[in-house]
Amino acid sequence: MRANAGPQYRAVVEKRFNKRYSANPDYVWLAESTEDVVSAVQEAVNEEHRLVVTSGGHCLEGFVSDPDVRVIIDVSPMKRIYHDQKMHAIAVEAGATVGETFRALFENWGVVVPLGEYPEIGMGGHVVGGAFGFLCRELGLAADYLHAVEVVTVDKSGRANLTVATRNRTDPNHDLWWAHTGGGGGNFGIVTRYWFRSADADGSDPSGLLPSAPQSITTFRAEWDWTQLDKTRFKRLLQNHGYWSEHNSDPHSPNLSLWTLLMVHRSQVGKIFIRGLSTAGADAERQINDYLVALSDGLMAPQGLAITPMSWLEFALNPFPDLFAAPPGGVSVKVKDAMLAKPLNDQQIDIVHRHMNRTDCDVMGGAFGLATYGGRTNTVAPEATASAQRSSIFDMACNTGWMDAAEAEQNLRWVRSFYRDLFAPTGGVPVPGDSYDGCFINHPDTDLADSSFNTSGVPWHTLYYRDNYPRLQQVKSRWDPRNVFHHALSIRGG
Repeated sequence: MRANAGPQYRAVVEKRFNKRYSANPDYVWLAESTEDVVSAVQEAVNEEHRLVVTSGGHCLEGFVSDPDVRVIIDVSPMKRIYHDQKMHAIAVEAGATVGETFRALFENWGVVVPLGEYPEIGMGGHVVGGAFGFLCRELGLAADYLHAVEVVTVDKSGRANLTVATRNRTDPNHDLWWAHTGGGGGNFGIVTRYWFRSADADGSDPSGLLPSAPQSITTFRAEWDWTQLDKTRFKRLLQNHGYWSEHNSDPHSPNLSLWTLLMVHRSQVGKIFIRGLSTAGADAERQINDYLVALSDGLMAPQGLAITPMSWLEFALNPFPDLFAAPPGGVSVKVKDAMLAKPLNDQQIDIVHRHMNRTDCDVMGGAFGLATYGGRTNTVAPEATASAQRSSIFDMACNTGWMDAAEAEQNLRWVRSFYRDLFAPTGGVPVPGDSYDGCFINHPDTDLADSSFNTSGVPWHTLYYRDNYPRLQQVKSRWDPRNVFHHALSIRGG
């Protein structure tokens, strides 16, 4: 259905997580079927209108909410999730959210795909970027379970076509499947459907096609007050945290069932939080307590420890409510991501301490996070999927958020200087090598393509795709020769 005004138009245009950006398209198209998407794409191409697609609306940059965009195709009405007997896989339409997918997989078949951390994210742009979440250490990336993908592309003549590409190496469209295992959204076409199945799955029983969902989840949350941590103690905390993570990210570690997030808020907020979850069942509480003892070695234990057992689905549909809560009307954000292959060194920890305690700026929304990674994720070869970051132990982020537009400049200045200082020896960015694994495309940062912020001489696409970029360029040239699908960090044809 096409709309150029009214509540349906506004609902699509205003469906954006990051309020920094806004769009004013000529019209939006709410697609209820694959055929709708084909028609919408063809119409936009015929009219020579720039088009983009949205599902959940959680892009961190202005790839969809761009003033140059004339048409937004919204696939969020497409939410079917079912067992496809012909494909021997579970089909998920691109408009389903992560939470809706978790629910259907669990309630219908008792299985899971290791999708992202926020249940409102749309599947359309999520899986194509690789997709990791709370279960990645145990199970890997969601893209590692992608069996096939259905995509609307545009050929050289300007004709919109529907293609199904599979994991099967003899499939003539195999390269398009590969590109959707981490190549990022908005590059090759519009995803309308994914099919999921474990690579080694056998038989037709849908309950055996994917990993079984966790029997239970045990969450924990604790905190340190900044007043308890001078610079020496703060350094010890981050050293302990890094040591544990580095020594428990091996694919054979007995602690892969534990995922954690250390969130350091600005000292003016007053708190440093450690959160996490365990799927270890009856052993979960012991595992959590052992972990907190390791973190607290040489300093005081965290306060306010809360350990809560619950069902998998209860957790998946409302994970860490205080972490994902957003103020009414939304917020403007800037997220600067990095994949770390080693813990922060002492100099970097000093930089974190300095920026989190700066008194020359008032950045209430500033935060620094380290989420544990590795495990099963790192058992896949970097070239086997388009997700090349296969040696990381952390996903790190420097974040800031604000509500008043007048605060934008100081927030951006703070987070950019923080990130630049962390990676100053490598040109202000995490250049892939022994210590860093580049960046994650589902957390895009257009600063990486700006030579005033990235002085490394290493192009943005190497940070995101490493050695996979030339192959992605070939896929782009074949499937989007007219560059219909593009944005500030889109793949350029080779």
